[in-house]
Amino acid sequence: MDSEQEILRANSLYHIYESNAEDGNVVALRGLSMTMYEGEAVAVVGPSGSGKSTLLKCLGGLMKPSAGSVELGGKRMTRLTGSDLVKLRQETVSFIFQDSNLLPHLNAIDNVAQPLIHQGVLARPARKKALALLERLGMAERAYGMPEELSGGEQQRVAISRALITDPKLILADEPTGALDPITSREVLDLFRQLHKEEDVAFLLVTHNREVASFCERSLELREGRFIAQHGTDVDIGDLSDSRELIVDDSGTVSLPPDILLKIGGPGRFEMKEIERDVMNFERVDEEKVEVTSENKFVLSPTCPACKHEYGESEEQQCPSCGSSRPMVQA
Repeated sequence: MDSEQEILRANSLYHIYESNAEDGNVVALRGLSMTMYEGEAVAVVGPSGSGKSTLLKCLGGLMKPSAGSVELGGKRMTRLTGSDLVKLRQETVSFIFQDSNLLPHLNAIDNVAQPLIHQGVLARPARKKALALLERLGMAERAYGMPEELSGGEQQRVAISRALITDPKLILADEPTGALDPITSREVLDLFRQLHKEEDVAFLLVTHNREVASFCERSLELREGRFIAQHGTDVDIGDLSDSRELIVDDSGTVSLPPDILLKIGGPGRFEMKEIERDVMNFERVDEEKVEVTSENKFVLSPTCPACKHEYGESEEQQCPSCGSSRPMVQA
């Protein structure tokens, strides 16, 4: 991907939340570096508290890191302030959060149109484009509903429409389908795929959902503020670590650099088959060895898990016998 244009670069990001609690300050990010290219889709996966949301906010300029730098579209975002920072964000990136964050005093169509109006677009053409986006997400009939009148899934579809209205080059999304039912979630992912393939929109998705992560070319695994592994077809070891040194401290604790952890398949239980002075030979225990494929592909389930209805060649999203949502399964 060296010939492609970078859309986002983070260099040695640290973020510390100051606290007066007994445990002291919380280090949320610990020297993260990563690069994304125009039109690329990357997932960030990891448990709660690993630093995913903090990373997303720092990368999007919503939060200034304690140390390190972020470049967005080739411009050093961490050096910008005020109107210059707002302008760069408006021209380059949009956000989708798990909580829709709709303006409560505006109806759906005006919530979607708001980013364009902030850029100086007149209200009439802004609302026309907003309505077209709401139609694409099946929300045309709810275009004039107020946020408190909309379900959680409907609010999220409005938020996604709002993120798309400025034709961003990069979308940063925190669990973008977390509030949606399976069928609506699939429709949103299909829209993301269309934007990704046809309009070269780049995506950075924070998610726990395997189906959402499978939409991306690669995924970065985040734990305790560090990238510990990377998976996918376009893995870039430079996003993990340049160090290859293994450290054993006085207590016997072994620390592996992230790229080595990636090569051995991640954390787990290992046996020392051979031990000699200055030499250790590790091998993963048999019961933890798993076969890993480079890419997960999900397809519509051939049978209904509730009533065992056979779908055959049908592309139906709901079971005609019992009404259950048709799930996706790994091919």
